[in-house]
Amino acid sequence: MNTKTEVLTDLELSGIIQEARWRVIDTVASSRAGHIGGPLSAMDVLVSLYFRHLRIDPHNPQDPDRDRFILSKGHCAIGLYTVLALRGYFPVDELASFDHGNSRLQGHPDMLLTPGVDASTGSLGQGLSSGAGMALGAKKLGKDFHTWVMLGDGEIEEGMVWETVLSAPRFGLDNLTAIVDVNGLQQYGWPAGPGDRFDRSEPVGHVDLEAVFTGFGWNTISINGHDLKEISDALTFAQSFRGVSGKPTAIISNTTKGFGVSFTQGTYKWHNGIATEEQLRIAREELGQNMEAAK
Repeated sequence: MNTKTEVLTDLELSGIIQEARWRVIDTVASSRAGHIGGPLSAMDVLVSLYFRHLRIDPHNPQDPDRDRFILSKGHCAIGLYTVLALRGYFPVDELASFDHGNSRLQGHPDMLLTPGVDASTGSLGQGLSSGAGMALGAKKLGKDFHTWVMLGDGEIEEGMVWETVLSAPRFGLDNLTAIVDVNGLQQYGWPAGPGDRFDRSEPVGHVDLEAVFTGFGWNTISINGHDLKEISDALTFAQSFRGVSGKPTAIISNTTKGFGVSFTQGTYKWHNGIATEEQLRIAREELGQNMEAAK
C-alpha cells in the first residue's frame, strides 16, 4: 500500500483548509442543502488527518491495511466529502452534485457509494461503536491500522457513545482514537426556561470531558482544534500509543462553530443555512479564494 502522506508546511496546509471551508459554503449554497457550522469547526482536524497522518491511498480506497476514519457526526458530510475530493478520492467538480438524486455524495456518508467513506453514519451516537468494532477486528486479525472516529459534542449526549467509552479500554483498543469536536453549540438542546424554546449552547459545557475519558481508562488530551501544531502533536500522540499502551485515546478538540467566516462563526443559526450572493462574496474574500480558481 502507498501510505505516503503529503509533506506540507503549515502554510500550505492552511491554504487547503481555507479552500475547503470555501468549498463547503459554496457547495451548500449551490445545492440548497447541507450543514455549515459543524464542518467548519472540524475542518482543521479533518485536513490535518487526511493530509498528514492517515495511512491511506486515495487510488486504492479499499486497501485492507489502510487507516480507517469514521465521521460519526454524519450530518457534517459535506466537510468530509470536500476533504476527500481535495485529497484525490474523486474529482473536486463532483462536489457540485452534493445531495442530488443519484449522486454518490448524499446528505449523510454512505460507505457503499462514496470512495474513502469507511462507515455509513447519520444516526448520531453510533460511530464510536463501529470504530471500536474495526479496532477490535484489527487486533484479532493482527493488522496494524489505526481507527479514528470524530464525534460532535452534542452527539455525545447519546447513551450508546458511553457504552463504547466504557468497554473499549477493556478490549485494550490502543488502535482506536476518538476525536470530540467541542464547538459548544448545537441546533437543538433542552428547554432553557421562559423566553427561549431551546438552550442550544454548551451541550457538555458543564462536563470535564478530559477527566471523564481519563476516568474511563482512556489516554486523553485537550487541544485547540484550530491550532495546527496542537492538532499535529495530538494526532502523533494518539498514533504513538498503538500497540503500546493498551488503552484507547480521546482528543478533546475545542473549536468554534462556523470557524473562519465572520457571519457563520460562533452562532447556532449557521448550524445549517444557505449563503446569499452577498454572503458568498464576503466568505470568498475572508477565505482568500478567487472565484474563477475555486469553481
